[in-house]
Amino acid sequence: MRIEHPVRPGLRMECADGGRLVLTQGERPVLFARQRATHRGVHYARTGRYVSPLAPLRAAEARAFAEFAPPGSDAWTERWAAYAEAALRGAAEGPLHEGDWNLAVESPGWFADRNWAKHLAHDPDRGHLTWFGYGDPDEDARDLLPLRALSDPGAPRVKAYRRQYHEGVLPPVLLWWISGLNSPVVLDGHDRLVAALAEGGRPRVLLLSRAVDSAYVALCAARPVEEYERTTAALDGPLAAVHAAAASRRLAEVLRAIERTPERTRAWPLGGGVAAWERAAAAHAPGWAPAPLP
Repeated sequence: MRIEHPVRPGLRMECADGGRLVLTQGERPVLFARQRATHRGVHYARTGRYVSPLAPLRAAEARAFAEFAPPGSDAWTERWAAYAEAALRGAAEGPLHEGDWNLAVESPGWFADRNWAKHLAHDPDRGHLTWFGYGDPDEDARDLLPLRALSDPGAPRVKAYRRQYHEGVLPPVLLWWISGLNSPVVLDGHDRLVAALAEGGRPRVLLLSRAVDSAYVALCAARPVEEYERTTAALDGPLAAVHAAAASRRLAEVLRAIERTPERTRAWPLGGGVAAWERAAAAHAPGWAPAPLP
């Protein structure tokens, strides 16, 4: 996606010295975070003031999309991506700002199956995300961060989404990659996330991120392309065409992964710096003191 405006979005990350971050929606702080000095994780505190920038989905919409194309297919995913793009472009308090963006299915290998169920058992409003482990609590090894507290699996809206999950028509959850957290956050679909997990599955997701520029893509693609050319040039015999086709598919996967590499998230300087961050954290997350992890 090419976005021309705004320059400063309604949902944005702001930063101050010392690894201090605050996610602001409009003028409301929705998430405070502070990176560990050793860059092994981040402490966070949700304020309970986050509102999805997308309008609630109706069951009729989910079923209409499923009638258009089989759920999980490329056509179904592309249609939901187009829906999300249009909604985000029109959202006053969404994250889009000028520049190039990707909106695509999850990157292979990013999400660990064992980490999904942790969100129903361990998703505190004030907690810690570990980046590399090294003795940190196992429950802190999570792959995404909801921006509001998750609903009870028995809540009415969640029950409706659980029925959609059983029907196979549950819409994807929309995530946003934030590099300062080294984690995606849930932009839209908190109840859909709970519904899929409560049914013992996992939701399909779309991941929003800033796109890397063409120079980065060209630099990273040079070696895989050279290896592909060298490999295919050496092929011979009756199975050469089969091996060439397999090599082409592998190259396409590598190039697609390079193109979808998330660029660093832009953060705006917080007016007032450290003092302003400390005052805001004390006002909106009273008593929050990140645990003394090294």
